[in-house]
Amino acid sequence: MTELVEHGHLFIGGEWTAPLGTDTIEIVSPHTEQVIGSVPHASRADVDRAVAVARKAFDEGPWPRMSLDERIAVVTRIKDAIAVRHEEIARSISSQNGSPYSWSVLAQALGPMMVYDAAIQVARAYPYEEHRQGALGPILVRREPVGVVAAVIPWNVPQFVAAAKLAPALLTGSTVILKPSPESPLDSYILADIAREAGLPEGVLSILPADREVSEYLVGHPGVDKVAFTGSVAAGKRVMEVAARNLTRVTLELGGKSAAVILPDADLESTIAGIVPAAWMNNGQACVAQTRVLAPRSRYEEVAEALAAAAGALVVGDPLDPATQLGPLVARRQQQRSLDYIRIGQEEGAKVLAGGGRPAGLERGWYVEPTLFGDVDNSMRIAREEIFGPVVCLIPYGDEAEAVRVANDSEFGLSGSVWTGDVEHGIDFARQVRTGTFNVNTFSLDMLGPFGGYKNSGVGREFGPEGLSEYLEHKMIHLPAGYAAGNAAGA
Repeated sequence: MTELVEHGHLFIGGEWTAPLGTDTIEIVSPHTEQVIGSVPHASRADVDRAVAVARKAFDEGPWPRMSLDERIAVVTRIKDAIAVRHEEIARSISSQNGSPYSWSVLAQALGPMMVYDAAIQVARAYPYEEHRQGALGPILVRREPVGVVAAVIPWNVPQFVAAAKLAPALLTGSTVILKPSPESPLDSYILADIAREAGLPEGVLSILPADREVSEYLVGHPGVDKVAFTGSVAAGKRVMEVAARNLTRVTLELGGKSAAVILPDADLESTIAGIVPAAWMNNGQACVAQTRVLAPRSRYEEVAEALAAAAGALVVGDPLDPATQLGPLVARRQQQRSLDYIRIGQEEGAKVLAGGGRPAGLERGWYVEPTLFGDVDNSMRIAREEIFGPVVCLIPYGDEAEAVRVANDSEFGLSGSVWTGDVEHGIDFARQVRTGTFNVNTFSLDMLGPFGGYKNSGVGREFGPEGLSEYLEHKMIHLPAGYAAGNAAGA
């Protein structure tokens, strides 16, 4: 039986502080359906405290005024401590959201380390000051920290997304209020311990587990300068609406319905081996999951048979078992959502090629079989709406022009892939698909390049210099005619 983990304090400005409210959040195991932990539910008053200390730390404290090397040293200590505690972090997250442990080690623990490493590399090379010759005379362009950041993260990859927001915010000199999801707040307490031991100055980081109502209060707080949000499209639109009242800057990383396009010349064995983990990764609870697989009609039956066999071979079970490839969904509502879409797909005329219900022998826990639908038309709801579960659509196409049209026929534009025997041709195909990231004969996410979406998949970018820029304000300083620039100052 999993040991009950109970926390009684909130992490506000680097200190463990008694909450001002009395509400708590109970964390339920998606495998056993039993309570495995509890944390305080942050109140609006707690948000006010966190914003006040973050504001003071930014306006008056040392953090934004430290050298870049000094901030890098602190962030490096955070990264190194995650390495030491990566197994603890992975187990904590798998216990809360059902991620298979083997996947959690890579994506939930080691993945954040890669995010911090990449952000440090980008921060070192970033041009914080730049002298230019303007139209009316010399100018100095500065990039300065944005201020107080509200970072609202989801339950599916909490530490990875936290790192995607914390790393650039901290490295550029901003202060942060991190708001974990109520489904998976326990790992954020490990992060709080790590941050405190790393030597973050007072006020720089607060961590406030809370529900949507308190999150909305944080997002709309007049003391916040920027909101960085990852979550659903509906929630992202609400964040933008609330933040707009104060003209608060926002970046939104939202949903996806990404297409994996198999071209006629693709090697099927390596293609299926690449698509399966990309389609059913993290139990299908990933915004970048390749949930629409497009196959040429000339090879449709061959692809359907191979993909169905691969889906049926996935090992479903206890997320903490290292052999598990697909665990339970995070909550009963998510399980029911997937089961509802499976019913809808059948009603729409799609054919279940694999899965289609609850796994045998797993009556307890929020499990859904890895499910593959065949004979899917792109107009069906199961092909258009983000299910966020282990449900994948196989869609036939005629010529390549139709494949491009189908891939682009979506309100989303986050990720995608093409599988072909000709990499150069794959690059040409990639240029035609309107998504923020794309893969040719692979599936990955490189933290040195920009990540984000077109259309309803979001606003702004994370990672790379583009992502770092989202946490900087740009200032132009006009200089007198004839001024000759000396050595530009650093950040």
